[in-house]
Amino acid sequence: MFVGRTDELTVLTEALARATAGEPQALLIGGEAGVGKTRLIEELRERACAEKAVVAIGGCVEIGADGLPFAPFSTALRALRRLLPDELVAAADGQDDELARILPELGRADRGALDEDGTARLFELTARLLERLATDRTVVLVLEDLHWADASTRHLLAYLLRSLRRGRVVVLGTYRADDIHRRHPLRPLLAELDRLRSVRRVELPRFNRAEVRSQLAGILDGEPDPGVLDRIFERSDGNAFFVEELACSLGADSGTGTGGGLSDSLRDLLLVRVEALPEDAQRVARMVAEGGTTVEYPLLLAVARLAEDDLIEALRAAVGASILQPTPDGDGYRFRHSLVREAVSDDLLPGERSRLNRHFAEVLEADPRLVRADERTTRLASHWYHAHDPAKALPVVLRASVEARERYAHAEQLRLLERAMELWDSAPAEVRGTLRPPDDLDAYPACGSRPDNSPLSFLDLMAEATDAARVGGEHERALAISKKALRMLDGEEEGRDPLRAAWFWIQRSRLKQQLSRGDGWSELATAQELVRGLRPSAVHAEVLSMVAGWDALHRPGPDSLVAADRAVEYARLVGAEHTELHARLTRGWLTADAGSPDEGIAEMYAARDRAVELDSVGIVGRASINLPSTLETQGRSEEAVALAEKGVAFSHQRGLADTEVWVRHNLAHSLFSLGRWAEADTALDGAADLTQSQKSRGLVAARRAEIALFRGDFDEATRQVTLARGFFGTHDFQPQHHIPPTRLAVCLAARRGALAEARAEFEQIIGHGFPPGTQQHALPLLCAVVSAEADARGLPDADAGRAAVLAAVRTHGKRLPTLVPVWRAYGLLLEAELARAEGRPAPERWTHTVAAFESVSRPYELAHARLRLAAALLDSHAERSAAARPLLLAHATATALGARPLAEEIELLAGRARIGLPSAPGAARAPGRTAGPAADPRPASGGAVPPDPIRALGLTPRERDVLRLVAAGHSNRRVAEELYISPKTASVHVSNILAKLGVSGRTEAAALAHRLRLFPR
Repeated sequence: MFVGRTDELTVLTEALARATAGEPQALLIGGEAGVGKTRLIEELRERACAEKAVVAIGGCVEIGADGLPFAPFSTALRALRRLLPDELVAAADGQDDELARILPELGRADRGALDEDGTARLFELTARLLERLATDRTVVLVLEDLHWADASTRHLLAYLLRSLRRGRVVVLGTYRADDIHRRHPLRPLLAELDRLRSVRRVELPRFNRAEVRSQLAGILDGEPDPGVLDRIFERSDGNAFFVEELACSLGADSGTGTGGGLSDSLRDLLLVRVEALPEDAQRVARMVAEGGTTVEYPLLLAVARLAEDDLIEALRAAVGASILQPTPDGDGYRFRHSLVREAVSDDLLPGERSRLNRHFAEVLEADPRLVRADERTTRLASHWYHAHDPAKALPVVLRASVEARERYAHAEQLRLLERAMELWDSAPAEVRGTLRPPDDLDAYPACGSRPDNSPLSFLDLMAEATDAARVGGEHERALAISKKALRMLDGEEEGRDPLRAAWFWIQRSRLKQQLSRGDGWSELATAQELVRGLRPSAVHAEVLSMVAGWDALHRPGPDSLVAADRAVEYARLVGAEHTELHARLTRGWLTADAGSPDEGIAEMYAARDRAVELDSVGIVGRASINLPSTLETQGRSEEAVALAEKGVAFSHQRGLADTEVWVRHNLAHSLFSLGRWAEADTALDGAADLTQSQKSRGLVAARRAEIALFRGDFDEATRQVTLARGFFGTHDFQPQHHIPPTRLAVCLAARRGALAEARAEFEQIIGHGFPPGTQQHALPLLCAVVSAEADARGLPDADAGRAAVLAAVRTHGKRLPTLVPVWRAYGLLLEAELARAEGRPAPERWTHTVAAFESVSRPYELAHARLRLAAALLDSHAERSAAARPLLLAHATATALGARPLAEEIELLAGRARIGLPSAPGAARAPGRTAGPAADPRPASGGAVPPDPIRALGLTPRERDVLRLVAAGHSNRRVAEELYISPKTASVHVSNILAKLGVSGRTEAAALAHRLRLFPR
């Protein structure tokens, strides 16, 4: 009977109801061993099945520390395959080979070189599989005994709980709270999941006296004697499993309180019923305890060396005593409670344990079909290791590490490789000499001059362990292993190999960047020096490819293009096509930036197409990022949008979540350039849901800051700029990540009237310079800096230092190529803004700028240029009708975009010049994400509309314009120039304003305007 747990069961059933309504649920159930976690899950399972939900249960296996990855997920998905065979096949359609890494029954996992994105892709595809299965039904996924979870299981669980957003899914995990000590590997995961609002923790307390009484009544089929109840409650302390064990140990007369004695130690208590079994049943129990969490019946029959009738009799006795129980699929046996298994295992003598493990290993070697194919090697490796036989253990441990790598279980691969390194010196030399990488898998990195047929060395293991640790996210461990390997290479005469050393140095370069400890150039330069002058090799090609990629991001120019050319050449010479395609993408990107866009983009397309032929997912994913970015750089925004949309579909379909973030960001960038701001919002929302790395979060924040700035939501823009800079950090200066936030910071500072702050931002960024290829970021920044200077002309203390700023802008601007139409337009914009900053209207420059932007798809920049053209014409005393047309066109564009600050500036100029404009829609009047109807001015609660403070002060529209300029610190002459009136008329307006406001002078008038926030910037 089910006892107590009313509140906890209510939480679970409510979660089930919410999931059935379409809201995924995640719960973690903790409690000490024996407190009743499994019994609670059983009760929930019954209720869920009664409501037509599908329940799949998978348990973690203690052998997980030895490298059996994804064990609970494999078991649960296997259950779903039995329950929903057709649905699971349909949900996995097209991704069977990838998902086979978790559920081998789906197909044969692809085998090949290291795929750095493979784990993330596998996790995303698993999440999507569950979402598809849970579209039309509620799926309850139960993962038991997470305290035994392998690292890959923990990582996948964390990913699922962060990423599941759709489907009728409940994910339940159970763990022993008393086992989670300070250094337990599950502890950081629990802390991380506690920060997720979507995850609930349920802690099971021990039973109180009344609940123990109810439990005993169910066990004894009647009310327990009060003395028995007191003794059992005292000794069990409310632990449900101990209550059961104590009750059973009382004997047949337990209900009367006359039963036998009790052991004082917990282990002896747990062994009471085991020791009461017949001798054969006790032997079988010991075998099952050492054979793993579950032992298959055929395997047990082979190891027990009993007649089958005798084995069945022994099993029947153990099952009848509630020591063992059949597994749910009926092909094996397990302990009814893991505490009993641990007690039996701990009771084994050291020699007895080794002998049992040897028996298991010998039987598995003789007949591998006795266990599942996906578990065979790992279990064999574990048995030989615990049999203390290095000669047998080392080869099979290495095979298990290869299988873990194939399954993208890099954490388990690392543990196995560390075990291999532990066994290395103990294994006989003749055994070590027979070890080779598998013929059908490039299992170990090409990290030096080892001949193809030579045996593996200890350095080969260290190289593979470095890779496994780096790709598996254990970067500190990877650094430590690579450091030890480099010390070995320096210290051993026969180990000195520049190619091996170079390979380890490029891994350290990657690791330093991933750990935010630098930009990785020092390590990369060391690797480059080591391979200098050597004959071409795969390592040499990889070094050159990485140097070219690093240069392209940090200091693009002719040298990086030369490095890319050499990387392509060397990769072709040695047949390293994967490296060659990466280098070709880099070369195409650099060629396009160097002034040959058609040639460069054509090469990038060709490299991508070849990667598609090879089904090289990682390279296709990279091309999906780089190609739209390069197209946008060259002003081909429509083409970039079309290609990015295909890239989103590809990365989503193949589970490349981090790649999808970057592609969606590039899509948003091009949509924004084209004036499709609402669509850009949608793309960024999709990207934000998938962000995993700091840099991808920085990209999204920077793009959101730009949209918020142009819409006039300055507080949000400031917040996003701060976020972007925090995500990008200062350890790895890349122009693409640092120039755009600086431009936005300059614009925001100028909006606040903080010209000194804007100048400081500019001075800081020009210290890094603007290498060739950065014009897409540098030219808009220079334009923003000059525009801020132009807007500040005539303000107190603003003119000092302007000449130096403009000179610096000219110096840097001349070095930036403007070889394609969009950057020629920006170059003209910069020259026109420089003239404005120097007080020269230069309408002819603005005319050329408008014409240039009319030929490219940049509606915001075109509207801005038309505004400036109209102002220049008015400043040049041209006919107002000449200024009216560009002003009207600019206003129409600004209001359509929802660019409130630009629209207000246009309206202000039109008001000064007495040029009539159509009424602006509400979208241009207030910050927001999308255009919409004008807001209703009435208060939400009803009542009078708040009075306009300007009208309340009795000021006319023209006096409002004059007061705005007075509050900005302008003299009467400057007011006259701005409003196209005479100085005398301006003086009259100022006198009238002072009288209406009741103030004594201009300073008081400005202070009052600021205090009343009449003109918020």
